[in-house]
Amino acid sequence: MYDVLIIGSGAAGLTLALSLPETIKIALLSKDVLTEGSTFYAQGGISAVLDKADSFESHISDTLNSGAGLCNEDVVRHVVKSGPKAIDWLLEVGVPFTREDNNIEGSAGLHLTREGGHSNRRVAHAADASGKAIETTLVEKIKSRENIEVFEHHISIDLITSRKLRQRENRCIGAYVLDRKKQKVSTFTSRFTILATGGASKVYLYTSNPDGSSGDGIAMGWRAGCRVANMEFMQFHPTCLYHPQAKSHLITEAVRGEGGKLLLPDGTRFMPKFDPRAELAPRDIVARTIDHEMKRLGIDSVFLDISHKPKDFILEHFPNIYAMCESFGYDMSKQPVPVVPAAHYTCGGIMVDNTGHTDIDGLYAIGETTFTGLHGANRMASNSLLECIVFGQATAKDIMQRYEKRPNPPEYEIPDWDESRVTDSDERVVINHNWDEIRHFMWDYVGIVRTTKRLQRARNRIEMLLSEIDEYYSNFRITSDLIELRNLAEVARLIIRSAQQRTESRGLHYTLDYPNADPALEKVNSILDPIKRSSSS
Repeated sequence: MYDVLIIGSGAAGLTLALSLPETIKIALLSKDVLTEGSTFYAQGGISAVLDKADSFESHISDTLNSGAGLCNEDVVRHVVKSGPKAIDWLLEVGVPFTREDNNIEGSAGLHLTREGGHSNRRVAHAADASGKAIETTLVEKIKSRENIEVFEHHISIDLITSRKLRQRENRCIGAYVLDRKKQKVSTFTSRFTILATGGASKVYLYTSNPDGSSGDGIAMGWRAGCRVANMEFMQFHPTCLYHPQAKSHLITEAVRGEGGKLLLPDGTRFMPKFDPRAELAPRDIVARTIDHEMKRLGIDSVFLDISHKPKDFILEHFPNIYAMCESFGYDMSKQPVPVVPAAHYTCGGIMVDNTGHTDIDGLYAIGETTFTGLHGANRMASNSLLECIVFGQATAKDIMQRYEKRPNPPEYEIPDWDESRVTDSDERVVINHNWDEIRHFMWDYVGIVRTTKRLQRARNRIEMLLSEIDEYYSNFRITSDLIELRNLAEVARLIIRSAQQRTESRGLHYTLDYPNADPALEKVNSILDPIKRSSSS
């Protein structure tokens, strides 16, 4: 029995663990090694108002504009105003942010870059590997805490709730978890359970995310009884390296922030024709414009060019990206590099309040797994890591308040995981085939540009596949791949249902059948309720 069970080991989960007192017994689960996840691969940085020329109101306004009328302004205001304190905390724990002058102490001495949607330089970064710097620093702190027990290579199967045990109330009391190495299922019980499993971009054929981004937390929360919202808003990063051997290699938006230009194969710039902000327009606009030009011209990619900058400048600001491109035969200092959009960030998720609490007592969700109201219809660059830190700390505070108010929680008899009526599968091809089919039709039918007919085709396919997957799940022994496939399919259905619900184009959701935003739908979120099955609020 643990006081707190944290499922996920990215910036949100690690921040929460480190923000709880050392008297609290914590289990921290990671699907892979502790550092593997989207945080580790984040390049750009974390946004906060740190420059005297900047202001909270400017950051708030930029976020609201990017969110296309669906941000919760109170949440935006709270997160933005918490930004400087979040940076200070990261500096205190030792994150090696890039500085203007190494002799200057405090957040005012940080080098700040600018990304799409931002009207000022406000992105603190560690060269072009900010996520790696944050993740590895927090992991080192975690290892020094005796109250935190780390379980690597463990994937959660499902949450355990009192309602599933035929109790009247619906309280989360832990999770069934598969040890991926030993292939053994264990029962983790806890007073408080936190879903911090990241997003679901692996539901698409092309993505900048690592393999673990299969929407596990969203699917588990939904099955347990949590509402989800705004799942139609899947962000596609405009610039991932295009190369047959390049898997998930993102080229940070900061390259455009430092003067990189998007070009057609003949060397012509095209972004200024579509938006006055050109390459620094919000991601939905840039990704959609690239997609439009690729389809219009029948080309495989467009090109990103920063070769007009000195090589020393490129190596100083983007050393890892330069090395990555060079490994595939491209010299950023001498030539443009081919880029395409790829699924990058899940703007919707499990509905939570300002403390990360869900609809279920004892269950929290933080980070990309959630819908907080911060991102609206389109997340602004580098606001996601800020959200992880702010909500991780807020959740820790709320947990302790509830912990102290209820020192003796009820106890439940929880049955062990039952494998008595299943066998080992001799048809693994079913998992591989269904996985590939989902990612292909989601890319083709529910991608950057959608239509009503495409969405219905996708809905028909996912309903059929979910039926096959459920039958397979009932008859065969659980595996990590089966768990991820089941979750991926459920999240795909949630994305499709949400997209069908929104009869307009707004932010990241663009449909040819409703190409304009509907003023009546401003502030209207797409809410799916597992009890009511479908509702809109």
